[in-house]
This record gives sequence, structure tokens and C-alpha cells, in this order.
Amino acid sequence: MQLLMRKLLILISAIASLFLAACSGDPVVSRLPFVYRIDIQQGNVITQEMVNQLRVGMTKRQVQFILGAPLLTDPFHADRWDYVYLYDPGSDGTGERINQRVTLSFADDRVKSITGTMEPDPQPDTVPSNRQITVVVPPQERESVGVLTRLWRWMGFGGDDNS
Repeated sequence: MQLLMRKLLILISAIASLFLAACSGDPVVSRLPFVYRIDIQQGNVITQEMVNQLRVGMTKRQVQFILGAPLLTDPFHADRWDYVYLYDPGSDGTGERINQRVTLSFADDRVKSITGTMEPDPQPDTVPSNRQITVVVPPQERESVGVLTRLWRWMGFGGDDNS
């Protein structure tokens, strides 16, 4: 009986350690077919179009309008903003791992340098111009008659409003 209990305890501890190992960050274990992993997005979404709008000499406010608030602001380096974007696809595997970084250095509240994995395109003619599109919607003629008036007319009690 003790031998059976000992084997059962060893089996349970082996299964428990397998499940605990599946929860770890080990890429081999976490790719097991029964372990579900979600897509993980962290940081500021950075596109090449956004980075192409950056120019040396821009103010902090202009940069914040284009890229948003920086992910990292170091209190010891107030003139440095870091924008980081990390994407780790989940268990479906329909994406690739993305790691993007843009670091801006400021001098006198103006951009001094732009470094990182994404840099602005040096050819300014490839930057799309900011266009404003105005859509004119023609006015629609509406009959200013309420629901009760329509019901009253439908029942045959109301005549034209022109009388």
C-alpha cells in the first residue's frame, strides 16, 4: 500500500511540475499545444509615417502631437524621450515579433537628434503633405411634421397645412 501511495505521489508531483513549467517563460515549454498565449502589445504604436514627420528643431509639443506622450521620461535626463513599441504574437503564431524604439534628444526644448530602430526618411519630398479635405453635404428637404400629425392625417382627420 505504501509503495502504491509513493508512486501516486511521484506521479502527481511530476504532473504538477510539468504544468508549472508550462507557465514559465521558457519558449520551448510555452509552445506546447495545450498552452494558450495571448498577443502582447506594449508601449506606443510607432509607424514609419509618424517618424517621417519628425524633424530636428521641432518643439516638445509638436513631437507630442505627432507621437503622443513618451513611454519613458527619465527624471535624470529630462531632455531625452524614449518611445518603445513591443509586440509578441500569441499562440496562434500569425505575426512576427516587433521591437521598435525611437529616442529623441532635446536641447532648449527643441529636437536635437533622432535615433533608434526607426529614423525619419531623409527625403522630404516623400513625406505626404498635410491636406485638409472638406466634404460639402447638400441640404435635404425635410417635412417638419411629427409622428402624431402623420397619424392624424393617415386616419383621415387632417387636411393640408396650407389651408
